[in-house]
Amino acid sequence: MSIAPTFQPIGTPGVAWGPEERAEWLSRQVRHRSYRDEVARVVERLAERFDLDTYGRLEYGGETYPLLALRSRDWRDDLPVMLVTGGVHGYETSGVHGALRFLELHAADYAGRANLLVAPCVSPWAYERIHRWNPDAIDPNRSFVADSPAGESAALMRLVEPLQGRFLLHIDLHETTDSDESEFRPALASRDGKRFEPGEIPDGFYLVGDTTNPQPEFQQAVVEAVARVTHIAPADANGEIIGSTVVAPGVINYPLRQLGLCASITGARYTTTTEVYPDSPRATPEQCNEAQATAVCAAIEHALRHA
Repeated sequence: MSIAPTFQPIGTPGVAWGPEERAEWLSRQVRHRSYRDEVARVVERLAERFDLDTYGRLEYGGETYPLLALRSRDWRDDLPVMLVTGGVHGYETSGVHGALRFLELHAADYAGRANLLVAPCVSPWAYERIHRWNPDAIDPNRSFVADSPAGESAALMRLVEPLQGRFLLHIDLHETTDSDESEFRPALASRDGKRFEPGEIPDGFYLVGDTTNPQPEFQQAVVEAVARVTHIAPADANGEIIGSTVVAPGVINYPLRQLGLCASITGARYTTTTEVYPDSPRATPEQCNEAQATAVCAAIEHALRHA
């Protein structure tokens, strides 16, 4: 569906932002919710059952944000490692709370079967501001690269580095929202001095696999499980979802490493990025959180069956 832009451009059209424009953008950002109350306290409570890892701290504008991950308490070196990440884009709420839901309700099912590593909110500053970027107007999910300019991305890469070669699965939990088209894509065009080209927001859940390692059976197993919770996004009139060819119901592929996306950081056999649509009149916040947790369970089950 088409969404009208609401973002007011900053700076001179056709000219990329400099320090003044970035400062103006930052001045517009407002805190809407509390990472401490809504995320960190839940993680600390769950730490009664998991090992807590504070894998970094971000300092922004006099505020400190601890970066928190939980690991299986019964960690065994002979078991495969499953990485779950959420909140790489802080505004994508069900990515965060779907990861927490998985830990609360389902993680115990994998004790003795897999090692779990879950980072539920990679971008806490953006979670509070309901934004896609960090305060430097950088998208963490295009910044999983060497010498990353995003502290959020660099910290997560340091967390997983000691486990390279042991990951069987990485599932990264995201949303596609109406604000992608009304705010964040227009802001991106303004930031980069480019013309905004309107697109369409798909109505429903879909997955983004890896062009170089698509794993179609794995992707389809996740889609089929989530279809029991919420509806799957159809292809548009061009056979695409967000400008990419639909390769199977609810599945598109991106070159993950080339784009610096989070799901590229482990080299796991099975990787995918979920995309829930929370603005649909056919989905509730509870359904979105459940869809994310269901996707994680389906992904782990498939990976274990085919390990």
